[in-house]
Formats: sequence, structure tokens, C-alpha cells
Amino acid sequence: MNPKQSEDVSRDTSYTNQSGGLMERIRTFNTKDVFTWQVAKTLAMGQGLAALVCGTAISSQYLATSFHVNTPMLQSFFNYALLFVTYGPILLCRTGDGNILQILKRRWWKYLLLGLVDVEANYSVVKAYQYTTITSIQLLDCFVVPVLMLLSWWILKTRYRLVHFVAVCICLLGVGAMVGADLLAGRDQGSTSNILLGDGLVLLSASLYAVSNVCQEYTVKNLSKVEFLGMVGLFGTIISTIQMVVLERNEVAAIQWSWQVGLLFSAFALCLYTLYNCMSIVVKLSSATSVNLSLLTADLFSLFCGIFLFQYNFSGLYLVSLVVIIIGFITFNAVPTPTDNTDSTFTSSSSICEEGYYVNPLAIQDDINKPEVSARIATEEQEDVVSVGRSTKM
Repeated sequence: MNPKQSEDVSRDTSYTNQSGGLMERIRTFNTKDVFTWQVAKTLAMGQGLAALVCGTAISSQYLATSFHVNTPMLQSFFNYALLFVTYGPILLCRTGDGNILQILKRRWWKYLLLGLVDVEANYSVVKAYQYTTITSIQLLDCFVVPVLMLLSWWILKTRYRLVHFVAVCICLLGVGAMVGADLLAGRDQGSTSNILLGDGLVLLSASLYAVSNVCQEYTVKNLSKVEFLGMVGLFGTIISTIQMVVLERNEVAAIQWSWQVGLLFSAFALCLYTLYNCMSIVVKLSSATSVNLSLLTADLFSLFCGIFLFQYNFSGLYLVSLVVIIIGFITFNAVPTPTDNTDSTFTSSSSICEEGYYVNPLAIQDDINKPEVSARIATEEQEDVVSVGRSTKM
């Protein structure tokens, strides 16, 4: 047979096999393989996180519009203080490497940078509302997703497939529908005093959130949730206090305290405190990218609440946006993201347990191999003795 004909036949055979395999997968497709209990649980928990974000947005809006209180650092301070009061004593009572003194001795500068990143991410996005439009913030805030995927690929060795990128694009289309609904409904577009500065602050906030979320995923999966929340609470409290004294001392002094203001501060702090706690759990079960895709619906929840609380106009595109984002989220979580564990540093770090002690897999393997080697040596010695005895008799 002509080599060219042989190549054509093999190409046709390969195409037939691929087509047959695709048709076989289509015939054997089962919705239960996509809508699993794990996906449903992740979706429900993600929407719970979005509801908590909605709670922080509503309480902040009431403080700003009804009581003229614009103190993002003071609001964040209460959250970080609650985190440290909750998890600081636990770290203090731990023994060994999990003790707070040992953590500070070994990794204090890492948590200092993480606390700074987290505080400035919260501050930047709140500050952006003073300079740019709500539409710009909603669109540019999605920048957190590609940055997060890039950092996850680089730091966490997560390997995404084509379906994951398609799912992200679907979610972003949902965000576009939400922005279109805002324009059709004539929603207040916020400030336009310095759009370039405001957009820059949103992009900065998205990048900082991505860094914080990747560090959170790495820490809760390889160290412990208690260590992450306790140390972020410690350094977040210190940094937010310093920044509040420097930037907001006049605004804090001008607050006219009442039970309504105190209630709104408490609601904001409790919602954000619960968000930090629950997000660590959801991130450990899924991934930081999955959680942020789910949080894209937070603006929609705020809009639905604003229809009743702030008399926003309703548009049917809001429902379309919600459905599209949920479809993208389910598509993203339906296919697992493989992880490249060839990095020795990442592999060794994953051996650190919740209790704070280190498990060396090579040492365990050596312990398993030692009895095998001993048994093999003993068997060989017995065979030598038997062979010597036989030779003596002969």
C-alpha cells in the first residue's frame, strides 16, 4: 500500500474513533454527573456568602445615605477585632508549632503582608465609589477572576481545562446582563468626579482580593483555618487601627452615635465576620476561583433588596443575569480542576496537618520498607544456612 494512502486511512480511522467516542459520551451523558450533591452544596454555600456580602453593602449604604457616615476603616476594624478575639486565644493555647508565638517567630512577615493586602483591598473598593460609577465598579471588579486563575495556576499549581474558561466567560456575560439591566432601569450611577482614579482603585482592589484569596486557599488547605483567621485578625486590627487614626480620625469624631448607627455598625461587622469564617470553609471544600464566581451574584442580591429598601427600578434582565451566572458557576464546578503536584515545596507544605505537626511521607515510606528489607535479609540468611548444611552432608 502507498504510504500516503496508509496515512489517509489511519487519519480516517482516528477521526472515526474520535467521532464515535464523542457520540458515545453524548449518549451516555447523565445530568446526575453534572448536578451532583457536591455542586449543589457548593452553589448553596456560595449564594449564602453572596447574601452576606449583600448584608455588608446594605448596612454601609444606610450608614452613608441616612446617617452620613463614611468610615470604611472603622467598619473593618470591628471585623478584624472580632476575628482576633475569637481565634487568638485558640492559637495562644495551642502547643508546638501551632502556637501563636511559634507562628509569629517563623511567619510573622508573611501574615503582616497578607493583613496589609486584605485591609487595602477592602479600603480601595469602598473608596472607589467616591470617584467612579457603579457600572465601572461592577465591570472592573470582575478582574479578580482572571487574576485569581493566573495566581492559582502559578502558586497552587491548578490546571484549568477549556470548560473552565468557557464557564468563566458565561459568568462574565451574566455580569454584562446585570450592567445592562442597571442602564435600562436608570439606576443611580454614582460619582463621576475622577473616573480614572476610581477605575484604578477598583482594579487595584480586585488584584489585592485575588492575592488574599489565593493565600487563604493555600493556608486553609495546607495549614489551618484557625491560623489564617487568627493571624489576619491580629495584623488586620493593627493595620486598620493605624490607618483609621491617620485617615479617618475627623470622620470618626464627627459620628453622631445613636442606637440605629450602632445597630448598622454591628450588622456590618457580624456579616463581614461571618463571611470570613464561612468563606474559609467554602474555599477549603472547593476553590477560591469557584467562590469568587459565586460572589458575582452579590450585586444582584443587593439590587433585589434595593428594590424594596431604596425603591430601585426592576428589570427582567436582572433575573436573566442571575440565571446565566448560576449556569456558568455550575459548569465551572461540574468538571474538577486537576492539580500539578510536581512542585516539591507545595508537596511538602501539604503534609502539615491541622494539629500543627509535620508528616514526612519519605520517612513513612522508609519505615514501611525497613521491615521488608529485614525480612528479605533474614530469608536470604536462612537459605544460605540450608545450602551450607546440604553441602556438608554431601
